[in-house]
Formats: sequence, C-alpha cells, structure tokens
Amino acid sequence: MHDRVAALDKAKATLTLAQADFDRAKQLLGTPAESRQVYDRYQEAFSTASAQVTQALAAVRQVRASLGLPIEPDRDEDLGQVPPNLDQTFSSVLEAQADLIESAAQLGVNHSYDQSPKQMLDDFEKEGDVDRVFAKLTEEAPAVKQAEAKIEVAKRELAEAELNLRYCDIVAEIDGVVTRRNINPGDYVQIGQNLMAIRSLTDIWVDANSKETELRDLRIGQPVHLYLDMYGGRQVFKGRISGFTMGTGSTLALLPAENATGNFVKVVQRLPVRIDLEGYHPDKNPLFIGTSVVPYVYIDKPPTGPDAGKFLQTRAPDAQTTASPQSPPGPHK
Repeated sequence: MHDRVAALDKAKATLTLAQADFDRAKQLLGTPAESRQVYDRYQEAFSTASAQVTQALAAVRQVRASLGLPIEPDRDEDLGQVPPNLDQTFSSVLEAQADLIESAAQLGVNHSYDQSPKQMLDDFEKEGDVDRVFAKLTEEAPAVKQAEAKIEVAKRELAEAELNLRYCDIVAEIDGVVTRRNINPGDYVQIGQNLMAIRSLTDIWVDANSKETELRDLRIGQPVHLYLDMYGGRQVFKGRISGFTMGTGSTLALLPAENATGNFVKVVQRLPVRIDLEGYHPDKNPLFIGTSVVPYVYIDKPPTGPDAGKFLQTRAPDAQTTASPQSPPGPHK
C-alpha cells in the first residue's frame, strides 16, 4: 500500500506541474508568444496527468479495501496510514488463525477464538519451538492414537488370515513318496482322517529278526551286507548294526500269544536288530517297505561308528558260566 501511495503522490506532483503549464498556456493563448499547437500539447499533458492521479487513487483504495480498511480515511489521516494492530486483525491472518485452531483441535489442543493471533503464538512459544511442540503433540493426538489402534487391529487380522491360509496346506513331517492314498480331488477332509502314507527316501533301515541264540556275538557297529530278493542278489547294500529292540517280536505284537494251559514250552524267540544303511542312494537303487532282506553280519571285523562294540545287555560273570560260547568261523547270517 505504501508503494501505491507513493505512486499517487508522484502522479499528484506531475498533475500540479501539468496544471501550472496549462494555466500559463491558457493565459498566453492568442498572443504571439503562444501558439495553438503549444496550448494543445499542454492541455493533453494536463489531461494525462489527471487520469494518472485517478488511476493511482483507485489503486490505493483497492489495497485499503483488501486490508479491511475504509476506502477513504478520516480527515486527519493519511491514505498510507494503517492501524498498528493490522497484522492481528487482517482477514487472511484471522483465516489462518481459524485453520490453526482447527488443526490444533485434531491434535487434542484447544484454543479460544477470543485469543488474538499474537496471544496464541505466545502460548506456543512458552513451550519452545513451535515445530517441536506440534511434533510432540502429534504423538499423543487422538487421530494418531485411533490410527495406531486400527493398525494393530489390521495386524491381528493379517496374522489370523496368514494362519488360516497355512491351514489350507497340509505339510508332512518328512520328505518322501506317497505309498497309500485314501483321498481324491474334490473330497471333503475330516479332522483325524487318514489321507495317505508317506515313505521316507533317506531315513531307511532294516529290522533283522534274529534268533535269540544268534545275538551272542552281535555288537553295535559291526558291518553288515544286505542282499535283497527283489534284486536277485545282484545288488549288495552295506550297513552297520545300530541297536537292539528291548523286546521280542511276540511280546511287542498287537495281540501277543498267551499260554492258557500254564504249560511252559520253550520256543526260540526272535529279537529285532536294527541295521542302518551306509552309502545308500535312493535314486539309484531304492528299498521298499516290507521287502525281504538277507543280512550277513561280519563279527570278525571291528565295530565302527557311535556306541561301537556295545552289547544289548551286560555279560554274566565267568563263575556263573556253564558253557563256553562258540563263535562261528565266518560271517554270521
């Protein structure tokens, strides 16, 4: 506005000079010292200066109106004079204050509309930097807390959805091949229903049902050669004795035999001996469950591996021995 007032003052000074020249030209009109052409030039300059004053005055009035001031000031006031508190009462300032009050209310801070913009800023400056105050208030804002609660709910729903999605996949505990399938595509699956049987390709061992009279010379870690009927003796698998089952096959059966008469008849029992395979390659020569295997245990070779040389039970003292053990000269079948 001060620029517009200065432009108005300049236009007024130009108008005063043009009016003086025009008045002098009007008095000298018709004399030899003044021609009609010079008079017209001064008249045109006066009209132009008058129009510039009118334009500059309109510009000043437009600025005063935009500042919320009266178009025409009082008699003893200048056009460029503004109230000292204009920065507090200006319409744009009041509009910004209203926006600030609304934004602060969303952060949980309430201000009164009766406060001036300066008073409101002074309240913020008491707490320190305005940006730091708003950053602190943002963390505790109701809208932020509500959004955080929605995020937690969404996380729980996502975790539940991922869990339900995992329920759609039935994962086996081992890797292998399916040997018996009881389900077809499109069937409904019930809880506890047997779907299929899976045979492992790597965790393979042989249970040799040896007679109890043949266990005398067997030790953990002894080497074993295995001959399968399905390969007709053309393929020899190597293994080692890894342990003994703590019970005979008849006692561990689903329906163990019972002697109802009470008479004792000695029957040679069989005890499962576990043989682990060594250097087994399921892709080249696979073994199938339930196939017949003929094991040959080399009792004259030193045991190797974990628990090598251990027996299934403690040896009896020599004083209680009634007969000396007899070891076969060659491989034990």
